Formats: sequence, C-alpha cells, structure tokens
Amino acid sequence: MTDEVHNPYATPTAAVLEVIDPGEDLAPADRATRLGAVLIDGLIGMALVFPIMYASGYWGRAMAQQIGVLELVAWVVGGFVGFIALQGYPLHHWGQTWGKRLLGIRIVDLDGRKPDLVRLLGLRYAPVHLGTQVPFVGPVLSLVDSLMIFRNDRRCLHDLIAGTRVVKVAAMPPALP
Repeated sequence: MTDEVHNPYATPTAAVLEVIDPGEDLAPADRATRLGAVLIDGLIGMALVFPIMYASGYWGRAMAQQIGVLELVAWVVGGFVGFIALQGYPLHHWGQTWGKRLLGIRIVDLDGRKPDLVRLLGLRYAPVHLGTQVPFVGPVLSLVDSLMIFRNDRRCLHDLIAGTRVVKVAAMPPALP
C-alpha cells in the first residue's frame, strides 16, 4: 500500500511531448542552405570573439608563436562556452542555431522531434569541436565531417554521432517562448 493520498481536485499531471504534425514534410535541408547557416553562425561568432582575442593580446602572441598549451586549452574551452552562450537559447527552444533559424532549417532526431539541449551540445557539437583541436587529426576530422554532407541522407559525422538530421522548417516557430 502507498501512503499517497488521492486528491480528486488536483490538476492532472502528464508528460507532454512535442507534437509532430503528421503532415509536416521532414525533407532534408539542402546542402547550400546548411552551408549558409554555418557561415552565418561563423560570422556571428567571429564578430564576438575576434575583438576579445585582439583585446587580450592573443593575436600578437600567436604571431610570435608564444601561445602555450594551457592558453590554447583555455581558448578552446572558452570558445565552446561562448558557443553555448550564443547558440544555447535557440538550440534549446527550437532546435536551431541563429543561422539555421534565419534560413528556415532545424535539427531533429531520427523520429522528427527536437532533441534536448544536452544531446545537442554533448553529442552533436562537443565531440567534433574537441576532435578538431587535436593536431594533425583535427583537420582531417573536420574535412571528413564536412564532406559527409554529400551522402544521400545529407547527414554529417556530427549528425551520425548524435542521431540527428537537419530538415526544412514548414513554418517558422513563434518568435520567443
């Protein structure tokens, strides 16, 4: 027996999953649109990071080849934290980065639902971000990840790791929740 008291006046409780419109076309996003979204996200990130790198003296030390391993690790970690600060909100609410949102594409899991933020950051973004920082291996990993867009299903390495895909958005979600 449970000690739980049944309250007939309590509001009903239920887990609510994202509703998927059965008529929604989950066609893969085209390659050019995905590239455009990455470029937009990259430009936004550079506009925020380059002034910080300049003000901190990073460019001067880098040109003089005076960057230590610990400083490099700090920039890699700081870059990922900055990515989360910049893209965490749209990823959490819509499964989109700002670039994907502007171009009408979004990230979904293999069932067509929006993946949770932990899955997106921990599986889709972190492994490839960290892997590309490894000397000699990083550039190859980055190239392989990018070239996998030419598969029939248009899923890159980061999509395969996270069990995600990028699709066209039928209608733009509301502005802000």
